[in-house]
Amino acid sequence: MRQRQRRKRCETGHGAPSARKQFARPGWTHRRRRAHASTWCKCSADSCRVCSEWSGRASPQWGPRGESPHSPAKLRVILDGVVTAWYNKRALLLRASVANSSSTQSLIPKPSSHSPQLARASRPLPFNMANDHILTLSCPDKSGIVHAVTGIFADNEHNILDLQQFSDPVSDRFFMRVHFGPTETESTEHLVAPFEALAARYQMDYDIRPVARKMRVLIMVSKIGHCLNDLLFRMKNGQLRVEIPIIVSNHPDYEPLAKSYGIEFHHLPVTKDTKTQQESQILDLVKQHDIELIVLARYMQVLSPTLCAAMSGRIINIHHSFLPSFKGAKPYHQAYDRGVKIIGATAHFVTADLDEGPIIEQRVARVDHSMNAKELTEQGSNVESQVLAAAVRWYADRRLFLNGSKTVVFT
Repeated sequence: MRQRQRRKRCETGHGAPSARKQFARPGWTHRRRRAHASTWCKCSADSCRVCSEWSGRASPQWGPRGESPHSPAKLRVILDGVVTAWYNKRALLLRASVANSSSTQSLIPKPSSHSPQLARASRPLPFNMANDHILTLSCPDKSGIVHAVTGIFADNEHNILDLQQFSDPVSDRFFMRVHFGPTETESTEHLVAPFEALAARYQMDYDIRPVARKMRVLIMVSKIGHCLNDLLFRMKNGQLRVEIPIIVSNHPDYEPLAKSYGIEFHHLPVTKDTKTQQESQILDLVKQHDIELIVLARYMQVLSPTLCAAMSGRIINIHHSFLPSFKGAKPYHQAYDRGVKIIGATAHFVTADLDEGPIIEQRVARVDHSMNAKELTEQGSNVESQVLAAAVRWYADRRLFLNGSKTVVFT
Protein backbone atom coordinates (compact mmCIF):
# COMPACT_ATOMS: atom_id res chain seq x y z
CA MET A 1 0.00 0.00 0.00
CA ARG A 2 1.40 3.32 -1.06
CA GLN A 3 2.49 5.41 1.88
CA ARG A 4 0.45 8.59 2.18
CA GLN A 5 2.41 11.70 1.32
CA ARG A 6 3.36 13.92 4.24
CA ARG A 7 1.70 17.29 4.42
CA LYS A 8 3.03 20.60 5.77
CA ARG A 9 1.04 22.95 7.95
CA CYS A 10 0.65 26.65 7.12
CA GLU A 11 2.49 28.60 9.85
CA THR A 12 0.96 32.01 9.23
CA GLY A 13 -0.61 33.37 12.37
CA HIS A 14 -3.63 35.66 11.90
CA GLY A 15 -2.49 37.32 8.70
CA ALA A 16 0.94 38.25 10.13
CA PRO A 17 3.36 35.62 8.79
CA SER A 18 6.41 35.49 11.03
CA ALA A 19 8.15 32.38 9.76
CA ARG A 20 8.06 29.76 7.04
CA LYS A 21 9.55 26.28 6.90
CA GLN A 22 11.24 25.08 3.72
CA PHE A 23 9.74 22.14 1.87
CA ALA A 24 11.96 19.12 2.48
CA ARG A 25 11.27 17.57 -0.94
CA PRO A 26 9.81 18.95 -4.17
CA GLY A 27 7.21 16.17 -4.07
CA TRP A 28 5.62 17.33 -0.83
CA THR A 29 2.37 19.25 -1.20
CA HIS A 30 0.22 21.48 0.93
CA ARG A 31 -3.47 20.64 0.98
CA ARG A 32 -6.23 22.83 2.20
CA ARG A 33 -9.86 21.80 2.44
CA ARG A 34 -12.40 24.43 3.33
CA ALA A 35 -14.32 22.12 5.65
CA HIS A 36 -11.21 21.42 7.71
CA ALA A 37 -9.50 24.80 7.76
CA SER A 38 -8.56 24.44 11.41
CA THR A 39 -6.62 21.29 10.61
CA TRP A 40 -4.31 22.85 8.07
CA CYS A 41 -4.29 26.59 8.73
CA LYS A 42 -4.45 28.62 11.93
CA CYS A 43 -5.87 31.71 10.25
CA SER A 44 -9.31 32.34 8.80
CA ALA A 45 -10.16 31.50 5.21
CA ASP A 46 -9.34 34.92 3.74
CA SER A 47 -6.92 36.53 6.22
CA CYS A 48 -3.73 35.09 4.71
CA ARG A 49 -2.59 35.69 1.14
CA VAL A 50 -1.66 32.03 0.67
CA CYS A 51 -5.01 30.71 1.91
CA SER A 52 -6.93 33.41 0.03
CA GLU A 53 -5.26 32.46 -3.20
CA TRP A 54 -5.98 28.80 -2.67
CA SER A 55 -9.57 29.09 -1.43
CA GLY A 56 -10.48 31.51 -4.22
CA ARG A 57 -9.70 28.99 -6.95
CA ALA A 58 -12.33 26.86 -8.56
CA SER A 59 -12.21 23.15 -7.80
CA PRO A 60 -11.31 22.04 -11.39
CA GLN A 61 -7.95 23.81 -10.98
CA TRP A 62 -7.03 21.64 -8.02
CA GLY A 63 -5.15 18.39 -8.39
CA PRO A 64 -6.97 15.09 -8.59
CA ARG A 65 -6.35 14.44 -4.89
CA GLY A 66 -7.04 17.94 -3.61
CA GLU A 67 -3.40 19.04 -3.94
CA SER A 68 -2.34 22.69 -4.14
CA PRO A 69 -2.02 24.03 -7.71
CA HIS A 70 1.17 25.85 -6.59
CA SER A 71 4.57 24.20 -6.82
CA PRO A 72 6.84 24.41 -3.75
CA ALA A 73 8.95 27.01 -5.59
CA LYS A 74 5.85 29.12 -6.22
CA LEU A 75 4.84 28.85 -2.55
CA ARG A 76 8.28 30.03 -1.48
CA VAL A 77 7.94 33.12 -3.71
CA ILE A 78 4.45 33.87 -2.35
CA LEU A 79 5.47 33.50 1.28
CA ASP A 80 8.64 35.53 0.83
CA GLY A 81 6.54 38.36 -0.63
CA VAL A 82 4.06 38.16 2.25
CA VAL A 83 6.80 38.22 4.89
CA THR A 84 8.63 41.12 3.25
CA ALA A 85 5.47 43.20 2.79
CA TRP A 86 4.34 42.62 6.37
CA TYR A 87 7.70 43.55 7.90
CA ASN A 88 7.96 46.65 5.74
CA LYS A 89 4.49 47.80 6.77
CA ARG A 90 5.17 46.99 10.43
CA ALA A 91 8.48 48.84 10.41
CA LEU A 92 6.97 51.94 8.81
CA LEU A 93 4.12 52.05 11.33
CA LEU A 94 6.45 51.66 14.29
CA ARG A 95 8.92 54.27 13.05
CA ALA A 96 6.09 56.73 12.45
CA SER A 97 4.62 56.21 15.93
CA VAL A 98 7.89 56.37 17.87
CA ALA A 99 9.99 58.62 15.65
CA ASN A 100 11.57 60.37 18.65
CA SER A 101 12.00 57.30 20.81
CA SER A 102 15.45 55.84 21.43
CA SER A 103 13.95 52.35 21.53
CA THR A 104 12.68 52.39 17.95
CA GLN A 105 15.15 49.79 16.71
CA SER A 106 14.22 47.34 19.47
CA LEU A 107 10.51 47.59 18.62
CA ILE A 108 10.97 46.59 14.99
CA PRO A 109 10.85 42.80 14.61
CA LYS A 110 13.90 41.09 13.18
CA PRO A 111 13.46 40.51 9.44
CA SER A 112 13.38 37.07 7.94
CA SER A 113 16.61 35.74 6.50
CA HIS A 114 14.62 35.09 3.33
CA SER A 115 14.07 38.83 2.82
CA PRO A 116 17.50 40.24 1.86
CA GLN A 117 16.14 43.57 0.61
CA LEU A 118 14.35 44.19 3.90
CA ALA A 119 17.40 43.08 5.87
CA ARG A 120 19.54 45.64 4.06
CA ALA A 121 16.95 48.38 4.61
CA SER A 122 16.74 47.73 8.35
CA ARG A 123 20.46 47.67 9.12
CA PRO A 124 21.44 49.73 12.19
CA LEU A 125 22.69 53.25 11.68
CA PRO A 126 26.47 53.71 11.39
CA PHE A 127 28.56 54.71 14.38
CA ASN A 128 27.70 58.19 15.60
CA MET A 129 30.63 60.48 14.82
CA ALA A 130 28.95 63.68 16.04
CA ASN A 131 31.88 64.57 18.30
CA ASP A 132 34.69 63.33 16.07
CA HIS A 133 37.02 65.84 14.42
CA ILE A 134 39.43 66.08 11.50
CA LEU A 135 42.87 67.66 11.86
CA THR A 136 44.64 68.74 8.67
CA LEU A 137 48.09 70.27 8.62
CA SER A 138 51.00 71.07 6.33
CA CYS A 139 54.45 72.39 7.10
CA PRO A 140 58.09 72.12 6.06
CA ASP A 141 59.22 68.53 6.47
CA LYS A 142 61.15 67.93 9.69
CA SER A 143 61.67 65.04 12.06
CA GLY A 144 59.43 64.63 15.07
CA ILE A 145 56.18 66.01 13.62
CA VAL A 146 54.18 62.78 13.92
CA HIS A 147 55.43 62.21 17.46
CA ALA A 148 54.51 65.74 18.50
CA VAL A 149 51.01 65.60 16.97
CA THR A 150 50.08 62.19 18.32
CA GLY A 151 51.51 63.17 21.71
CA ILE A 152 48.97 66.00 21.99
CA PHE A 153 46.12 63.58 21.38
CA ALA A 154 47.55 61.10 23.89
CA ASP A 155 47.92 63.80 26.54
CA ASN A 156 44.27 64.80 26.08
CA GLU A 157 43.03 61.18 25.94
CA HIS A 158 41.77 61.34 22.36
CA ASN A 159 41.68 58.24 20.20
CA ILE A 160 43.21 58.44 16.70
CA LEU A 161 40.77 56.66 14.38
CA ASP A 162 42.65 57.26 11.15
CA LEU A 163 45.96 58.92 10.24
CA GLN A 164 47.42 59.59 6.79
CA GLN A 165 50.65 61.42 6.04
CA PHE A 166 52.90 62.26 3.11
CA SER A 167 56.37 63.81 2.79
CA ASP A 168 57.12 65.37 -0.60
CA PRO A 169 60.87 65.18 -1.27
CA VAL A 170 60.60 67.73 -4.11
CA SER A 171 58.77 70.53 -2.31
CA ASP A 172 60.12 69.41 1.08
CA ARG A 173 56.61 69.71 2.55
CA PHE A 174 54.85 67.45 5.03
CA PHE A 175 51.09 66.79 4.92
CA MET A 176 48.90 65.02 7.47
CA ARG A 177 45.23 64.23 7.99
CA VAL A 178 44.06 62.84 11.35
CA HIS A 179 40.55 61.65 12.21
CA PHE A 180 40.30 61.65 16.01
CA GLY A 181 37.65 61.44 18.68
CA PRO A 182 35.54 61.42 20.51
CA THR A 183 35.49 64.64 22.48
CA GLU A 184 32.92 65.19 25.21
CA THR A 185 31.52 68.17 23.29
CA GLU A 186 32.05 69.75 19.90
CA SER A 187 34.51 72.21 21.46
CA THR A 188 38.22 71.71 20.87
CA GLU A 189 39.34 74.76 22.83
CA HIS A 190 41.61 72.60 24.99
CA LEU A 191 43.62 71.72 21.86
CA VAL A 192 44.18 75.30 20.70
CA ALA A 193 47.10 76.13 23.00
CA PRO A 194 49.20 73.00 22.31
CA PHE A 195 48.63 73.19 18.56
CA GLU A 196 49.41 76.91 18.45
CA ALA A 197 52.72 76.16 20.14
CA LEU A 198 53.33 73.33 17.69
CA ALA A 199 52.47 75.56 14.73
CA ALA A 200 54.97 78.17 15.83
CA ARG A 201 57.64 75.52 16.30
CA TYR A 202 57.18 73.84 12.89
CA GLN A 203 55.86 76.80 10.83
CA MET A 204 52.68 74.80 10.47
CA ASP A 205 49.30 75.59 8.90
CA TYR A 206 46.61 73.54 10.59
CA ASP A 207 42.84 73.31 10.91
CA ILE A 208 40.52 71.30 13.19
CA ARG A 209 36.99 70.70 11.96
CA PRO A 210 34.07 68.64 13.35
CA VAL A 211 33.15 65.67 11.19
CA ALA A 212 29.45 66.46 11.58
CA ARG A 213 29.78 69.97 10.15
CA LYS A 214 28.86 70.03 6.48
CA MET A 215 30.79 72.24 4.10
CA ARG A 216 28.78 75.05 2.50
CA VAL A 217 29.07 75.01 -1.28
CA LEU A 218 27.98 77.45 -3.98
CA ILE A 219 27.41 75.91 -7.43
CA MET A 220 27.74 77.89 -10.64
CA VAL A 221 26.28 76.51 -13.88
CA SER A 222 25.45 77.67 -17.40
CA LYS A 223 23.24 75.69 -19.80
CA ILE A 224 24.63 72.14 -19.44
CA GLY A 225 23.23 70.62 -16.27
CA HIS A 226 24.31 66.99 -15.88
CA CYS A 227 27.02 67.83 -13.33
CA LEU A 228 24.65 70.08 -11.35
CA ASN A 229 21.95 67.43 -11.29
CA ASP A 230 24.44 64.77 -10.20
CA LEU A 231 25.78 66.88 -7.32
CA LEU A 232 22.29 67.72 -6.07
CA PHE A 233 21.25 64.07 -6.15
CA ARG A 234 24.38 62.95 -4.29
CA MET A 235 23.86 65.66 -1.67
CA LYS A 236 20.22 64.63 -1.22
CA ASN A 237 20.96 60.95 -0.64
CA GLY A 238 23.96 61.58 1.60
CA GLN A 239 26.80 60.61 -0.73
CA LEU A 240 28.20 64.13 -0.43
CA ARG A 241 28.44 65.62 3.07
CA VAL A 242 27.89 69.16 1.85
CA GLU A 243 25.25 71.84 2.14
CA ILE A 244 24.29 73.75 -1.01
CA PRO A 245 22.37 76.89 0.01
CA ILE A 246 22.65 78.70 -3.31
CA ILE A 247 23.01 78.15 -7.07
CA VAL A 248 24.22 80.90 -9.43
CA SER A 249 23.79 80.84 -13.20
CA ASN A 250 24.12 83.21 -16.12
CA HIS A 251 21.00 81.56 -17.58
CA PRO A 252 17.58 80.92 -15.97
CA ASP A 253 17.24 77.31 -17.22
CA TYR A 254 17.84 75.51 -13.92
CA GLU A 255 15.76 77.63 -11.57
CA PRO A 256 12.99 74.95 -11.44
CA LEU A 257 15.58 72.29 -10.56
CA ALA A 258 16.97 74.45 -7.75
CA LYS A 259 13.48 75.11 -6.37
CA SER A 260 12.69 71.37 -6.41
CA TYR A 261 15.55 70.93 -3.92
CA GLY A 262 14.58 74.00 -1.91
CA ILE A 263 17.75 75.84 -2.93
CA GLU A 264 17.98 79.57 -3.55
CA PHE A 265 18.64 80.38 -7.24
CA HIS A 266 20.25 83.56 -8.54
CA HIS A 267 20.16 84.43 -12.22
CA LEU A 268 23.12 86.72 -12.83
CA PRO A 269 23.57 87.43 -16.54
CA VAL A 270 27.06 88.40 -17.60
CA THR A 271 28.51 90.29 -20.52
CA LYS A 272 31.91 91.74 -21.18
CA ASP A 273 30.76 95.09 -19.80
CA THR A 274 29.00 93.70 -16.71
CA LYS A 275 31.52 91.01 -15.69
CA THR A 276 33.02 93.03 -12.84
CA GLN A 277 29.61 93.86 -11.40
CA GLN A 278 28.40 90.26 -11.72
CA GLU A 279 31.44 88.83 -9.94
CA SER A 280 31.07 91.44 -7.22
CA GLN A 281 27.55 90.11 -6.64
CA ILE A 282 28.95 86.58 -6.45
CA LEU A 283 31.44 87.60 -3.76
CA ASP A 284 28.64 89.29 -1.82
CA LEU A 285 26.67 86.03 -1.91
CA VAL A 286 29.75 84.13 -0.74
CA LYS A 287 30.04 86.36 2.33
CA GLN A 288 26.30 86.41 2.97
CA HIS A 289 25.95 82.60 2.95
CA ASP A 290 29.33 81.73 4.53
CA ILE A 291 30.39 79.82 1.42
CA GLU A 292 33.54 77.73 1.79
CA LEU A 293 33.78 76.29 -1.73
CA ILE A 294 32.66 77.34 -5.21
CA VAL A 295 32.05 74.55 -7.72
CA LEU A 296 31.93 75.35 -11.44
CA ALA A 297 29.56 72.64 -12.70
CA ARG A 298 30.04 73.38 -16.40
CA TYR A 299 29.98 77.13 -15.88
CA MET A 300 31.09 78.33 -19.29
CA GLN A 301 32.56 81.71 -18.34
CA VAL A 302 36.18 82.58 -17.60
CA LEU A 303 36.59 83.95 -14.10
CA SER A 304 38.54 87.18 -13.62
CA PRO A 305 41.85 87.23 -11.74
CA THR A 306 40.10 89.24 -9.02
CA LEU A 307 37.61 86.47 -8.23
CA CYS A 308 40.29 83.79 -8.56
CA ALA A 309 42.48 85.61 -6.05
CA ALA A 310 39.62 86.25 -3.62
CA MET A 311 38.71 82.53 -3.57
CA SER A 312 42.18 81.09 -4.14
CA GLY A 313 42.25 77.36 -3.44
CA ARG A 314 38.47 77.33 -2.96
CA ILE A 315 37.16 77.06 -6.54
CA ILE A 316 36.92 73.68 -8.27
CA ASN A 317 36.19 73.36 -11.98
CA ILE A 318 35.32 70.35 -14.12
CA HIS A 319 37.04 70.49 -17.47
CA HIS A 320 35.42 68.34 -20.14
CA SER A 321 38.75 67.06 -21.38
CA PHE A 322 41.71 65.06 -20.19
CA LEU A 323 44.04 67.97 -19.50
CA PRO A 324 46.46 69.20 -20.69
CA SER A 325 45.10 68.11 -24.09
CA PHE A 326 42.27 69.84 -25.96
CA LYS A 327 41.81 73.04 -24.00
CA GLY A 328 39.20 75.68 -24.71
CA ALA A 329 35.86 75.23 -26.45
CA LYS A 330 34.53 71.96 -27.89
CA PRO A 331 37.27 69.63 -26.61
CA TYR A 332 35.35 66.51 -27.67
CA HIS A 333 35.18 67.81 -31.23
CA GLN A 334 38.93 68.39 -31.06
CA ALA A 335 39.38 64.85 -29.79
CA TYR A 336 37.17 63.49 -32.57
CA ASP A 337 39.18 65.35 -35.21
CA ARG A 338 42.37 63.80 -33.78
CA GLY A 339 40.87 60.31 -33.71
CA VAL A 340 41.61 59.64 -30.03
CA LYS A 341 40.98 56.25 -28.43
CA ILE A 342 40.58 57.57 -24.88
CA ILE A 343 38.56 60.54 -23.65
CA GLY A 344 38.42 61.84 -20.12
CA ALA A 345 37.59 64.63 -17.69
CA THR A 346 39.67 66.66 -15.25
CA ALA A 347 38.72 68.32 -11.98
CA HIS A 348 41.14 71.06 -10.99
CA PHE A 349 41.49 74.16 -8.88
CA VAL A 350 40.80 77.42 -10.69
CA THR A 351 43.60 79.95 -11.14
CA ALA A 352 43.98 83.08 -13.23
CA ASP A 353 45.63 80.92 -15.92
CA LEU A 354 42.87 79.22 -17.91
CA ASP A 355 42.71 75.46 -17.27
CA GLU A 356 46.18 75.50 -15.67
CA GLY A 357 45.21 75.02 -12.01
CA PRO A 358 46.42 72.10 -9.85
CA ILE A 359 44.76 68.86 -10.95
CA ILE A 360 42.61 67.05 -8.37
CA GLU A 361 41.21 64.05 -10.23
CA GLN A 362 41.18 62.59 -13.74
CA ARG A 363 39.32 59.64 -15.22
CA VAL A 364 39.03 58.21 -18.71
CA ALA A 365 36.72 56.17 -20.91
CA ARG A 366 37.66 54.19 -24.00
CA VAL A 367 36.13 55.11 -27.36
CA ASP A 368 36.61 53.86 -30.91
CA HIS A 369 36.45 54.97 -34.53
CA SER A 370 32.74 54.22 -34.86
CA MET A 371 31.68 56.96 -32.42
CA ASN A 372 30.87 60.45 -33.65
CA ALA A 373 31.39 63.74 -31.78
CA LYS A 374 27.91 63.61 -30.20
CA GLU A 375 28.50 60.11 -28.86
CA LEU A 376 31.88 61.16 -27.48
CA THR A 377 30.16 64.05 -25.69
CA GLU A 378 27.55 61.74 -24.16
CA GLN A 379 30.22 59.28 -23.03
CA GLY A 380 32.26 62.11 -21.57
CA SER A 381 29.35 63.57 -19.60
CA ASN A 382 29.23 60.47 -17.39
CA VAL A 383 32.94 60.73 -16.66
CA GLU A 384 32.62 64.45 -15.89
CA SER A 385 29.92 63.83 -13.27
CA GLN A 386 31.96 61.14 -11.53
CA VAL A 387 35.18 63.16 -11.52
CA LEU A 388 33.58 66.34 -10.19
CA ALA A 389 31.69 64.46 -7.47
CA ALA A 390 34.92 62.79 -6.33
CA ALA A 391 36.77 66.11 -6.18
CA VAL A 392 33.99 67.78 -4.16
CA ARG A 393 33.78 64.82 -1.78
CA TRP A 394 37.52 64.83 -1.11
CA TYR A 395 37.53 68.57 -0.50
CA ALA A 396 34.52 68.36 1.84
CA ASP A 397 36.13 65.46 3.76
CA ARG A 398 39.37 67.45 4.18
CA ARG A 399 41.38 64.98 2.12
CA LEU A 400 42.76 67.50 -0.35
CA PHE A 401 45.92 69.61 0.01
CA LEU A 402 47.50 72.12 -2.33
CA ASN A 403 51.16 71.43 -2.97
CA GLY A 404 52.42 74.19 -5.26
CA SER A 405 51.18 73.43 -8.78
CA LYS A 406 50.07 69.95 -7.68
CA THR A 407 47.75 68.41 -5.08
CA VAL A 408 48.00 65.76 -2.39
CA VAL A 409 44.85 63.64 -2.06
CA PHE A 410 44.37 61.16 0.82
CA THR A 411 41.76 58.80 -0.64
